[in-house]
Amino acid sequence: MVKKEKYKYFDNLFKWVTFSGIIIVLLIVSGIFISLVFESKEAISKFGVFKFLFTKTWDPVAEIFGSATMLTGTVVVTVLALIFAIPVAIGIAIFIVELCPPFLKGAFGTTIEMLASIPSIIYGMWGLFTIAPIMGNYIEPFLQKYLSPIPIVGKLFSGTPLGIDILTASMVLSIMLIPFIASITRDTLNLTPQVLKESAYGMGATKWEVIRDVMLPHSKFGIYGSIVIALGRALGETMAVAFVLGNNHKIPSSLFDAAATITVTLANEFTEADSDLYLSSLFYLALILFISSFVILAFAKYMLRRASEK
Repeated sequence: MVKKEKYKYFDNLFKWVTFSGIIIVLLIVSGIFISLVFESKEAISKFGVFKFLFTKTWDPVAEIFGSATMLTGTVVVTVLALIFAIPVAIGIAIFIVELCPPFLKGAFGTTIEMLASIPSIIYGMWGLFTIAPIMGNYIEPFLQKYLSPIPIVGKLFSGTPLGIDILTASMVLSIMLIPFIASITRDTLNLTPQVLKESAYGMGATKWEVIRDVMLPHSKFGIYGSIVIALGRALGETMAVAFVLGNNHKIPSSLFDAAATITVTLANEFTEADSDLYLSSLFYLALILFISSFVILAFAKYMLRRASEK
């Protein structure tokens, strides 16, 4: 009886400790939101919501601020990075789970996970001194030579290939996202019941058919979850993109154009803000990033939940 009372006491204590943790997290998130709103109220009162969102001009001298160029750059770089990263990451996960020799699985898996722990500034410096020259001297001229004559698509490869542009930033960011998607996808593929795979092999299915028709459908929710995590990482990434994007406050018309994202603008200009309106506009950008990240990830979680229920 005494032991039961003792266990009940620890159960209640554990319950309230975990509940307190939830409350603390909610208070921190609410505090961040409130502080961002408070600091950006001057810009909100002067520019409003729609004017700030759709104005292309970012001129600290004239104190005219709009976020359209940064929002466009953020969306373009994030989408391109996911397009580059998802197929490669899923391919890596499939290779490690099904095709890799057993004695190499541990080494490859550990290597992929270690890539996720490299600081983003290292990726940025590597992108600036290694990837950017390769892109500007070899890859981008090659793409421009053979793809620019194609109607419509060719416009994406116009301009001067310098290597400091949207394409290079997306490539560097995609390399950062690959470990997150690959490691989670590998773990979800490993959860496929062995009996399902053996049944498929017993019916004469090839290895590719087992991967395509058994493992990937069984693991699709885990794969979607890994993409959501990578999306959250991509939206908030700063240093890896800041080195190779160029910070040009214009809406890009080509993959070879320099651009700006919200995070890059905050990192580059926060210390240069010499007026209250300039500083408030930067906080307004941070508020928009906070809200957009929250909404996108919440929507993705909602869609995942509905899909899993079905």
